[in-house]
Amino acid sequence: MTSYEVTLRDKTVELVVGADAYQQEGPMTTFFHLGDGRDVVDCWSTRVASVRTADILIVRRADGASVLRAVG
Repeated sequence: MTSYEVTLRDKTVELVVGADAYQQEGPMTTFFHLGDGRDVVDCWSTRVASVRTADILIVRRADGASVLRAVG
């Protein structure tokens, strides 16, 4: 399952789970789960989460096995 780590201006990190894609919609960045067999955001996509674009510093794709965390 695909997810995204969203680092905000206040340095907090939000994890958006189940999103396959994201795009800007006006003042918001919206994360979508794509329909079966689809590779683009379209009318069959489901909105998973939205974040104010002005509050975002970094969006990083975080596939389950490739996520490493710092220890310390």
